[in-house]
Amino acid sequence: MDPLTPDQTRHAGEQRRLRLQVLGLNTVEAEATFDRVARLAASFTQSPLAMVNFINDERQMFRGMYVPPTSPDGATDSEGRGIVFDLSDIAREAPNDYGFCPHVVAQGSQLALDDVFDYPRFRGNALVNDMGVRSYLGTPLRDNTGMILGTVCVADMVARTWDRKIKEGMQELTETLLSEFKLRDSLLAQQHELFAVFDGAPFPIMLTEGPHHLLRYANGKQGAAFGMVPQFSPGRQVLSGLDSVGVFNAMDEAFHTGRTTTLPHAAITTYDSPSPQAFSFLCTPVRTSPTAPVSGVLTVAMNSHDSYPAAEQRVFAANVQERFEQLGSNGFGAAPPGR
Repeated sequence: MDPLTPDQTRHAGEQRRLRLQVLGLNTVEAEATFDRVARLAASFTQSPLAMVNFINDERQMFRGMYVPPTSPDGATDSEGRGIVFDLSDIAREAPNDYGFCPHVVAQGSQLALDDVFDYPRFRGNALVNDMGVRSYLGTPLRDNTGMILGTVCVADMVARTWDRKIKEGMQELTETLLSEFKLRDSLLAQQHELFAVFDGAPFPIMLTEGPHHLLRYANGKQGAAFGMVPQFSPGRQVLSGLDSVGVFNAMDEAFHTGRTTTLPHAAITTYDSPSPQAFSFLCTPVRTSPTAPVSGVLTVAMNSHDSYPAAEQRVFAANVQERFEQLGSNGFGAAPPGR
């Protein structure tokens, strides 16, 4: 396979980022499903290090990881094979030029390095010095559309032979994640039905994700009043008018405390009115299940001149929260196309 040009590499990374954003996977948070696959990979191959690694155009995100327990004396391993690197606090992210996984994604096929020192192209990689990696096996991680999103990989601190059985087993283990991506797409389709309710609401609504309030969805009323902005853009930056009156501070509080927060009165000039309007904002933390951490914030804006009392806002937000929880632990995902 011919190497990609820089432009092709950049475009492919952007496409992966968009797909990961849609699937709710464009972050570094650990996830039990992927940690379990990493653990199985380490066990099957008898490797001390394994990862499920998603790669966008900016970084690698190890949402699944297995690292060996710390050696009691920190000096040598049980077989006396040399210095043991303490990997107990390894970060779940890395630059996208670090290690060997980006090469797997670029070439679109499995990469087996029995001894990194045999390959001048790879032996100078920072991963060798930082973590003592001497051998590596990485398998492309494809979603149900065929797009490569990252890798499932294992590594060892000694040279070893990755035989055909191990390579085939890693391929089969990687393919088990196809059902995870199919499930996420199915849940996204259900969410589109939920967002259809938002489209018909008579007041501005937006749904944001994460502590930086990336815009996942905005209904027509939101766009008409406060401006249409690109999906996945950081809300605080692209909706500066709302930020200036304290809306995003209220959203911060809702996200970090897990409690509904109200901004009772904010005067703001909207795009659909020549004079400032008085709004109250209800910011409701969104969870994908009752026990899950807060994943986003649903913000409903109510114009003081509208005939919808605050109590109705709260009922509406509570109903939406319940619907998200019903969608299941992987339910928080993409907005409808074009929003």
